[in-house]
Amino acid sequence: MRIVFAGTPEFAVPSLEALRAAGHEIVGVITRADAPLGRKRMLTPSPVAVAAQAHGIPVLKTNRLGDDATEWVRGLHPDLGVIVAYGGLVREPLLGLPEHGWINLHFSELPKWRGAAPVQRALEAGEQRLGVTVFRLVEALDAGDVLTRDAQEFPEGTPAGEALTRLATHGTDALVEAVAVLAADPGAGAPQLGEPSYAQKLAREDGRLDLGSGVRSVLAQWAGMTPEPGAYALHDGSPLKVREMRPGDAADELSDGAEVGTVALRNGRAMLELGDGALELARVQPAGKPAMDGAAWLRGRGGRAELA
Repeated sequence: MRIVFAGTPEFAVPSLEALRAAGHEIVGVITRADAPLGRKRMLTPSPVAVAAQAHGIPVLKTNRLGDDATEWVRGLHPDLGVIVAYGGLVREPLLGLPEHGWINLHFSELPKWRGAAPVQRALEAGEQRLGVTVFRLVEALDAGDVLTRDAQEFPEGTPAGEALTRLATHGTDALVEAVAVLAADPGAGAPQLGEPSYAQKLAREDGRLDLGSGVRSVLAQWAGMTPEPGAYALHDGSPLKVREMRPGDAADELSDGAEVGTVALRNGRAMLELGDGALELARVQPAGKPAMDGAAWLRGRGGRAELA
């Protein structure tokens, strides 16, 4: 098929590459405009833009799929539009422009976790089965008919960045299969079944760890918020980011009556006391400083600290 592809971040690149490898002609790529990155805030093209340009594919950089994007796509005469984490909505008349419409690779088992942050919100909720769904794009949010789906299990405490990377590769099979299904039967698709749930966009405040909620809940929240927007607790009134967190074991428990939020060294590890156990702060980042080993940070504070 002649495909126009819309995507932006690194985890959309495997889908672009898989469609090319399957023999489809990628006639154009839409991605968001170059964004300032790093300490010097240098304008940097998106990972999808870099991949497309490496293959000589025409690229449109835009943060809005409006009239300009519609006319650009019209000139490409695509059979199908494919969107994977572009970061914007496809509306009419662009939505109906390709002969077979648009399909979306979404990182959840729809209708669960419709919206902007499905993997992050699923992990935050303590889910370990994460899925992908390829569905027909319609104007209602993530509500179109399903073409293909797949899922896999993740260990408890898997951070969202790692889970997304794995799903991005795992989900390419479902995407390529969906295109084949459409080629064989342009009317294919089955309605979504079940009660929808919604994955709201992440805010910085979502990353503040709820230290009163227990080991499994805190680990789940940390997983869902890592690496972005970043999980943190307050130390002396300033945010302490938790870059890496691990479950403790019986030998790591704080047995001296420490209160929830106390961090102390146990067996050379910085252990955070919670109401029903402890978690290791394996790597932390104090405000205004680089990330560092959690035990080293704690030793610099006399081997004990209080978080809130």
